[in-house]
Amino acid sequence: MAGGSEDKSFPKEERLLSRRDFLRVQGRGRKVTTPHLIGVALPSKENRRRVGLTVSAKVGNAVKRNRVKRWLREIVRHEKASLPASVDLVLIARPGAADADYHLLHRDFLEIARRLSAPASEKR
Repeated sequence: MAGGSEDKSFPKEERLLSRRDFLRVQGRGRKVTTPHLIGVALPSKENRRRVGLTVSAKVGNAVKRNRVKRWLREIVRHEKASLPASVDLVLIARPGAADADYHLLHRDFLEIARRLSAPASEKR
């Protein structure tokens, strides 16, 4: 991956991987909901941006879940700069996410990023 594609990667250092991290963020983080996604964010201990994805069986069968995960990874790759610089974020696909297209999920992600970047006192 040479050239400008380096920014558009999603390396392990930028992912939440351990169950402990997911539970920590989901237990103490700030929740933001949109029609197809829930974002739970907590300031990062490691002073960097990390994202984890959760797509449960409630979303649909394996084919639908994997499509939603692929789309979310692609969206995070291209839009991670819109997130606060030092945050751990868990993105949870809601049951309607399987019926949404890429553009709806993209719009919901940008809405979550916008609301997380806004002051905590701002409602919706």
